[in-house]
Amino acid sequence: MPEIEIEELPGVGPATADRLREAGYITVESIATASPADLSEAAEIGETTAKKLIKAAGQMADIGGFKTGTDILLKRQDVKKLKWLVPEVDEMLEGGLETQAITELYGEFGSGKSQVVHQMAVNCQLPTELGGLDGSCLYIDTENTFRPERIGQMVNGLEFDELPEGYSIPSVDEFLANIHIARAHSSDHQMLLIDAARELAAQVAENGKPVKLVVIDSLTGLFRAEYAGRGTLAGRQQKLNRHMHDLFKLIDSLNAVGLVTNQVMSNPAALFADPTKPVGGNIVGHTATFRIYLRKSKGGKRIARLVDSPNLPDGEAAFAVETAGLKEA
Repeated sequence: MPEIEIEELPGVGPATADRLREAGYITVESIATASPADLSEAAEIGETTAKKLIKAAGQMADIGGFKTGTDILLKRQDVKKLKWLVPEVDEMLEGGLETQAITELYGEFGSGKSQVVHQMAVNCQLPTELGGLDGSCLYIDTENTFRPERIGQMVNGLEFDELPEGYSIPSVDEFLANIHIARAHSSDHQMLLIDAARELAAQVAENGKPVKLVVIDSLTGLFRAEYAGRGTLAGRQQKLNRHMHDLFKLIDSLNAVGLVTNQVMSNPAALFADPTKPVGGNIVGHTATFRIYLRKSKGGKRIARLVDSPNLPDGEAAFAVETAGLKEA
């Protein structure tokens, strides 16, 4: 279907359209899924007008109504898979990480969370024939863990039996140019970066390398540091809930993979089971589509355990973290 310009919405003139785009509302779909309060502030219009605008956008974009299972199945055909390029893990995930879904990686320090997101930032740029999404990456770094040198090692470590005709693996500089990193300094800043990502995604798409991966490493680190103690838990969870839903709306509109890392804490009540549990409670658990628990194993191996998925069985797969990137264990 042809893309609908936001100027086509009733009551949206050039000035209002410019304000909306500056605030990150660049598509009719993004307006249809906005809250009246946010849209009112962004477009400098009253909330009543904002509600009418959201309703009109929903009708034009066909968002918000009931659909049949057949309609949903057709939409699912747009879902793409981003491979880890580790056969055992990709088999467990039935092809890799899904677009239009948030995958959460959680585990102790040193379990490989940042290694995985670095590798995905490389893999997403590969053509679909090689397991990539032929796109670029937005990377929100909250713990100063992004290392361009690591990207270089992983690019140099790419190995394929055969390349598509006419394709050659780009240089490290080209890979780095397609990873757009923002360092978040507070939880509020982290949330604002999702809004900024919408505008950047529109600019990046014009260059022929649309955003196909949005990384937050880590999701909960800043929230955990700023909201200490049980008295602040409710406020923290409300902000996390909004942050996760904003991320989902972003990746859904871009048909991109959402990939977040999460810290863990010890659960002393678990006497015999694994006491490691992810931070964020039910808010993160319910909003993430897939949850993968990473842990260290013998001989330097890592284990990826799929603990939650709407359509895949639980399972485990081993992988190795080498200088050349993620490899078969």
